[in-house]
Amino acid sequence: MKNIHSPHSHETVSLSIESSMVWELALGIAGYTYEKLRHTFEQDEQWTQRESLMSASLRKNLETIQQTNLWYGMIMLQNKISASTITEFSLKVSELPSDVFYETLLPYKNRSCESHRNEAAKSYEQSNAFNQYASLFKEHDFLEGYVRTLEHINRDVLHSLLTETLSEWYNWQSKNTDWEKWMQALSFEKKQNGLLNHQKPSEEIERITRGAKYVPEPSVWNIKLIPHVSYRPWILEQKTSDTKLIFYPLSDEALLEPGSPTNELVRGHKALGDDLRLKLLYQLMRGPLSLQELTTQFNVSKTTLHHQLSLLKAAKLVKVEKGIYSANTHYIRSFSNQLQHYLGEDTNEE
Repeated sequence: MKNIHSPHSHETVSLSIESSMVWELALGIAGYTYEKLRHTFEQDEQWTQRESLMSASLRKNLETIQQTNLWYGMIMLQNKISASTITEFSLKVSELPSDVFYETLLPYKNRSCESHRNEAAKSYEQSNAFNQYASLFKEHDFLEGYVRTLEHINRDVLHSLLTETLSEWYNWQSKNTDWEKWMQALSFEKKQNGLLNHQKPSEEIERITRGAKYVPEPSVWNIKLIPHVSYRPWILEQKTSDTKLIFYPLSDEALLEPGSPTNELVRGHKALGDDLRLKLLYQLMRGPLSLQELTTQFNVSKTTLHHQLSLLKAAKLVKVEKGIYSANTHYIRSFSNQLQHYLGEDTNEE
């Protein structure tokens, strides 16, 4: 038996770069309220220094978002509507039909659970409509509680909370002397990478994000690359039923004045400027270890070690995979040349 193949064009994912003030505001709010990792963000020091300038209402809204993880819903709504301004965000969100509104907010689990997610979104008016779907996220750090929050918060109240927080966060952040520079850099990043090779999405993603690895996934037909300042130095990934969101940090070169050291250089030396962190790196250079093994070896609490390891990881000096920490030897070798490169490659001793 012979097979007859009809010629079809090769299908690939849709790849795009999306950048706007709203994206940066939403990521800033997400980062500020991310208590466990916030200390590793480059913006943390500035946020802390300027907290006294926050309005009382902004503080209250941020506390609510931190407790409920509603930053996740803000990101999902922005992905849906791609607003450029806060006014547009508010208007487009208010125009979403209720079932679409809740379908957008409810997190994607997997293909087999899609019917449950869609049914929950359509049943939003019923008591305990989201209860069963929330139970599917029992093992997740925060999504179970987030889904239960959606069940108990009125849509109009949620809309007001997200819009007001975006607006007040903008009023606070835009007074930062670097804000306009960030907006210009984000705009330039989008224009600079306007032409994408859609036939090689994995290679393009790694090139534009400077290192993010993408493995094709079932059901993902759209990939959005979103540059940011607020989450630097981290790459953040989120997924919907058909879209992968990859938030990647702007390069140091895009943000610095000539003659200024890169944040990567400063962050790396800060990470090395601590006795315990140097000892941790010394041990990891000799072989991978789990957090439990490190705790036993150093006789220090897991909480303390996790905090110190997260700083080494943020500085790219340490990697972690499936709970096992190891030294990032490739990066450490390249990092050792960065100071000489910054000071001048031709610098020689007299």
